Amino acid sequence: MVKNDISSDMAFFVLLAKRGSLSAVARELDITPPAVTKRLSQLEARLGVRLVNRTTRTLSLTGEGQVYLAHATRILDDIRVMEDEVSSSRAAPRGLLRVNATLGFGRTTIAPLISRFSKRYPEVEVQLQLTDRPIDLVEEAFDLGIRFGALPDTRLTARRILSNRRFLCASPAYLKRAGMPQTPEDLAQHSCIVHRQNDDAWGIWRLMKGRREINVKVSGTLSSNDGDVVLGWALDGHGILLRSEWDAAKYLASGRLQVVLPDYAPPPADLFAFYPSRQHMPARSRVFLDFLVGQFTKSGD
Repeated sequence: MVKNDISSDMAFFVLLAKRGSLSAVARELDITPPAVTKRLSQLEARLGVRLVNRTTRTLSLTGEGQVYLAHATRILDDIRVMEDEVSSSRAAPRGLLRVNATLGFGRTTIAPLISRFSKRYPEVEVQLQLTDRPIDLVEEAFDLGIRFGALPDTRLTARRILSNRRFLCASPAYLKRAGMPQTPEDLAQHSCIVHRQNDDAWGIWRLMKGRREINVKVSGTLSSNDGDVVLGWALDGHGILLRSEWDAAKYLASGRLQVVLPDYAPPPADLFAFYPSRQHMPARSRVFLDFLVGQFTKSGD
């Protein structure tokens, strides 16, 4: 049962505007579509204005609805900040923490860390979403995004969790068969395994020697958007791969992979936590971020 107070009315309307569908709101709130319609009608009756233009399939905000949405969004955010400041004095953090991370790294590394975090802080409800590409943390109301690489959005603040170099590498079997490249230009004659990520121009590798930057167009018969897949192909001897230290270190140490062109370094892909630039970070976000940094520092010892 949804409480019909002002703050819950605002939260209801923000959800309705975000989902754009009465039926979608009904599913999310686990109530019937007629109940959603009745709730909206009661809100409009209380305010004395129509907030939504609705037909059988579409829903759009009136001018008054847009004004109500803007103020409701700001007021609800202020309430969350107020509650976070008050609750930050508690001995244990609490509340909902929404985290976004990449598919492979999120599954193999972040999810187990969240399991440990949850045992330590049982009053924090953690929602982990894994996506192939970065999402809009602000628009989708995420507290933290955990990704390798540069800041994706100027509205966000970043904290480095882990320094992470990258290498060109290949299996000894491939290098015995195809030979060791001596210059970046030699890569054009080799089978290269390409990791397709986001909307980046894939198949072009940037290499640095001192201050000199070299862009090399590479090609091969194998490519994937999954990092574990391309790493497996490199281990199987299919070609040269550009991979991060985090993924390749144990294989380089064991000899299953060898560094190629060690004098030419790809730009690093450090691991960052990104979060909305707020003056007051919620206690649960701050504790989780400190926990992550501590875990990665411990694993690097």
